[in-house]
Amino acid sequence: MKRKFITNLILLLFLNLLIKPFWLFGIDRTVQNTVGDENFGMYFALFNFSMLLNILLDVGITNYNNRNIAQHNFLLPKHLSNIVGLKFMLAIVYAAFSLAVAAIIGYRNIQMHLLLFLILNQFLISFTLYLRSNISALHLFRTDSFISVLDRSFMIAICSVLLFIPAFKQNFTIEWFVYAQTVAYGLTSLITFTIVLQKSGKIKVRFDLTFFRVFLRKSYPYALLILLMSFYNRIDSVMIERLLPDPFGKEQAGIYAQAFRLLDAVSMFGVLFAGLLLPIFAKMIKHKEKVGPMVKLSFTLLIVPAIIIAISSIYYNKEIMGVLYASNTENSSGILGILMTGFIGIATTYIFGTLLTANGSMKHLNIMAFFAMVINIVLNLVLIPRFYAFGSAWASLVTQIITGATQLILAVLIFKLKIELKYLIQLLLFVGVVVVLGTLSKQIDQWFYGYLAMILGSVVFAVLLKLFNLKDLYKIIRYE
Repeated sequence: MKRKFITNLILLLFLNLLIKPFWLFGIDRTVQNTVGDENFGMYFALFNFSMLLNILLDVGITNYNNRNIAQHNFLLPKHLSNIVGLKFMLAIVYAAFSLAVAAIIGYRNIQMHLLLFLILNQFLISFTLYLRSNISALHLFRTDSFISVLDRSFMIAICSVLLFIPAFKQNFTIEWFVYAQTVAYGLTSLITFTIVLQKSGKIKVRFDLTFFRVFLRKSYPYALLILLMSFYNRIDSVMIERLLPDPFGKEQAGIYAQAFRLLDAVSMFGVLFAGLLLPIFAKMIKHKEKVGPMVKLSFTLLIVPAIIIAISSIYYNKEIMGVLYASNTENSSGILGILMTGFIGIATTYIFGTLLTANGSMKHLNIMAFFAMVINIVLNLVLIPRFYAFGSAWASLVTQIITGATQLILAVLIFKLKIELKYLIQLLLFVGVVVVLGTLSKQIDQWFYGYLAMILGSVVFAVLLKLFNLKDLYKIIRYE
């Protein structure tokens, strides 16, 4: 299992590092610089609003299906025939509910127009993720790795034409950006469906209400968890845009989006880890294998980069934002350091939350997520009117650290994981070393070289402290 995890993780990281940074910094960032913070802030708030309610599209189907098919491969044809029909029914419910809530909270005209397409995009994303859950459940990780970058590849191709050819660029609008996403998601969904169909054989779409009731009864705890997590992860920009007066609220949401884009970029690594680990953990738990070594390996591989990213973002926040954006960087740079510190909690969640999900410990996770949502919303209500986007960033940081720590503790108690004192000392020592390297690197005249020296020095010390044991990793890849 370790060999399968490491080799497929390398492929997944390679493909995503090849495609997604260019998407985020070459396309997404350029769109914001082209249309301005106010227009992009409006889009960003609407995008996150559409994500808040997209649990109605999934109701826990994807995570439950991943775990279930990983343990019972033979169920794929039957479940695929039924769930495809269910997904289309849920799409209608999601669209109706989203538009109703949007009207209630005051969205009008251009906002509703954009939201219609964002709703369609969310359905296409959700449908593709469900299809991919079947592919990863069958442990076809290489196929899933290529599909994971397919939508962004299409969007890069389309948006490159729109943004970098002068005849199109001068007329570019935020609406074009949304339309380009619709085309890319549609093509990806069609290709993924074709691949799954080849694995399952011919299917007949069914609308079996009995199956729907049974399946949803089993999947709803996963749905509740995703809903609660969506609120405390995505409600920030919506509350900024709604709580603050127009157009100041849109501008603040745009400023928040500048920093959040970088958090979103590094969080993709956690998503990749979770996508690989969920079926692996599920299979290990079914066969009663010891999960401790896999947990330690995956946690170390993610938490070490998380610490480096968080601390380096505090030391070099102004320089990073100044290079990426044309306006409001003096505000978004401070937000960057706060949000990136929260990535340590997010990284912890991606490992231990995935382990608990694979185990079916949904009651514990849902209680944790409910209190996290309450904490996040209350903090946003208190802090946004006083500190604007900065207040929302602090609310996010507190929430992510609390949830990460809670899931770590739950996993230790449920799985009786042994916490090695030596390992804790290594991690704490590593944090201290990275801080020292950050302080020393600021003495270098050109900031980029200082930043690079800090990153490379941190990686070297991770190896010296034996957090990364290159010899063991090589053995796992080569022999196990």
